[in-house]
Amino acid sequence: MGREIAARTYTREQRQRYREKVQRCLDVFEQMLTAHSFEFDEPMIGMEIELNLVDTEHRPAMDNVEVLKAIADPEYQTELGRFNIEFNVPPGGLAGDSLARQEQSLRASMNEAERRSAERGTHIIMTGILPTVTMETFQGAWMSDNVRYAAINDAVLAARGEDISIDIEGATGETLTCYVDSVAPESACTSMQLHLQVRPEEFADHWNAAQVLAGPQLALAANSPFLMGRRLWAETRIVLFAQATDTRPIEYANQGVRPRVWFGERWVTSIFDLFEENARWFPALLPELDDEDPQQVLDAGGAPALGEMRLHNGTIYRWNRPIYDIAGGQPHLRLENRVLPAGPTVVDTLANAAFYYGTLRMLASEDRPVWTRMAFATAHANFLEGSRQGIDADLFWPGVGEMPASELILRHLLPLAHQGLDAWGVDPAIRDRLLGVVEGRCKTGVNGAEWQSDAVQRFEAAGMSRSEALQRMVGAYAERMHANLPVHTWDLP
Repeated sequence: MGREIAARTYTREQRQRYREKVQRCLDVFEQMLTAHSFEFDEPMIGMEIELNLVDTEHRPAMDNVEVLKAIADPEYQTELGRFNIEFNVPPGGLAGDSLARQEQSLRASMNEAERRSAERGTHIIMTGILPTVTMETFQGAWMSDNVRYAAINDAVLAARGEDISIDIEGATGETLTCYVDSVAPESACTSMQLHLQVRPEEFADHWNAAQVLAGPQLALAANSPFLMGRRLWAETRIVLFAQATDTRPIEYANQGVRPRVWFGERWVTSIFDLFEENARWFPALLPELDDEDPQQVLDAGGAPALGEMRLHNGTIYRWNRPIYDIAGGQPHLRLENRVLPAGPTVVDTLANAAFYYGTLRMLASEDRPVWTRMAFATAHANFLEGSRQGIDADLFWPGVGEMPASELILRHLLPLAHQGLDAWGVDPAIRDRLLGVVEGRCKTGVNGAEWQSDAVQRFEAAGMSRSEALQRMVGAYAERMHANLPVHTWDLP
């Protein structure tokens, strides 16, 4: 959820001063872009994975503080809900065997975290939404003890002025309709974020390409079909996150006021476009000021923190988010891809990353970019269709029209992913292994969402209730997850 803050409430004066400070930060940021202040030698990638905690009956375990003490690894941190933790994969490169080493490191770290957590009766599950979450999960002390989380919750409800409406209809006709008095359901959304360091002059092409790629990403990797006992979207996490953090009363939504969980509405020409939109259209949720004079720091030859601009950016939940950050005293820019759910396995996670980084590389460098041949609204429609239908989605692609997602990926995007990983210098054997997982998913029509749905259907056919079937499915899922075999090869229980 971003940097720590000190206050939970703010005055009207603080809000006015914060808006002015964000604008000053934006002015300095524009100067830095003009002066080419972001040079670097080798692009770095990074990864964040949000995880669920369950008890021995595969229900949410509200003990992340105790689990983190048992894991005793600073790369693991709290998340919004007490049944969530987050793992931050150290940044690295892509070339050579980097992806294989990341897979080995991630597996070793998660195996050790599971071992230590299991000693106290809690287990770790990687999935987009924990299927055994219920409304009772969010009663009582569901939120992690963190001022930022409480302040976000208060700010969303204050801006909305009423309870939050969750209203989701699934592809099979099941529905979920309820009102909640907090952002608690958002904590059910556990995702994987992929980071890529990008040069300023190349950022717009990469962001536009990532927007185009979002629909196929979701179709390929959907892993969140169940929420509160209902089978809803293949990647229900997308619509749940949007609704659970919506600051708009229905009248503002009807007027077309932009939501804070946002796909966007246009192609961009610069990273500056996105930060400028933030300042122009979105009121501050956490107007916390710091003492830095960004212009003074820049004039002195330093790298300004631009704290207010960054904090504001962290409360606008774009599915592809621009990042300004500082490492080793040097400012840099990153593209944060927030589309994907966590899981099902580490190898599936790395396969999703390989497909994204490889395809993105080629789409961003085309002479006639795909987004110049596609309306932005079409990219958004693909995004929603991929999240609703998953691997069964029909997606539009310029030059070929509408086709099944699996066919689009196999025939048109996988070859680009191969070329892109070659351009990154990825070892061919590692490239083929990881992209082979993507190919296998498309040929079998099985991703995490499909396996979960089929397993529950089988348990229900054997006479179990939906609740019992979900518990049994999560147990079977956990066994296969820890075996680290790709989800398309899993047998049904």
